[in-house]
Amino acid sequence: MTRADLERCLDLVKGSVVEPRVGLFGPTSRTWHIAREGVVFLAGGAAALQQLAHPFVAHGVAEHSVTREDTFGRFLRTFENVYAMIFGPLDRAVRSARAVHTIHERVTGVMPLQAGSWPAGARYHANDKGALRWVFTTLIINAVRAYELVIDPLEEHEKDEYYAESRRFALLFGLEENDLPPSFAAFERSFEDTVRSGVIVVTPPARELSDYLLAPPHPALGLAWRWYTLVTASLLPEPLREGFGLSFGPREQARVDTSILAIRRAYPRIPARLRHVPAFTAAERRLASGDAYVREPDTGRPFLLKLLLRMSRAAVL
Repeated sequence: MTRADLERCLDLVKGSVVEPRVGLFGPTSRTWHIAREGVVFLAGGAAALQQLAHPFVAHGVAEHSVTREDTFGRFLRTFENVYAMIFGPLDRAVRSARAVHTIHERVTGVMPLQAGSWPAGARYHANDKGALRWVFTTLIINAVRAYELVIDPLEEHEKDEYYAESRRFALLFGLEENDLPPSFAAFERSFEDTVRSGVIVVTPPARELSDYLLAPPHPALGLAWRWYTLVTASLLPEPLREGFGLSFGPREQARVDTSILAIRRAYPRIPARLRHVPAFTAAERRLASGDAYVREPDTGRPFLLKLLLRMSRAAVL
């Protein structure tokens, strides 16, 4: 996907946005309603591993990323761009899309071994349209799954509304209407078909990165991280779960079900200022004040730390 391809998609975005100050979606959108919830991070691990199961993503991260040196910083920078696209004004969303594309332009190389349907010697590119579509798919699918897991099941028409809105988000990846299925149900089927297609396969770099990412960053978070790994495993398709070496059976499922039930009961009682992601809070303040920009709180650290503490408490229920 070239810069010219991206710019054509960005022109489509610009032409579709009525109020640039509001951004791509706005307060009444299904996208803001779902993406504002911090609980979507429950499926963040599953989305990350699913993305790594695309050989282009795994090799690109392994050979070009600073994941090991700055895991938390990379996490924050990634979501800074994603949330700028979702909650920011139009010019900020466009700027983030261009920034991500520029970074991806440098991420290219050769895969030394065969991986599923990819032969040894195949060249990978971070701006490959298929890889970008897979990353986009994992973000949308897992946001819906996390929301339904903890908050409420979504009706079919609500999922279709969310998916229809997400097509505008997809344009920021360079993905046009004919690159995506027509409905959310078809989108889910496409996800499942891709997992079985041979395009998605856990390679040695993906396995190594998953072992690193699923290791607790601090001994004090060991309990929370073990529980989070169980949740991650529960959300992975069976072939990927096996590929990443994550054992998961009825005993583990029962533990996840029990803790998720506890979270479902507690989550509505958490104040909105702790439940909602900082980017959403900043967007609300921006629109209320009439300013084009309102600086977000200093990263997501307080929110994420509180979320981890809640997860660790839920793990022992």
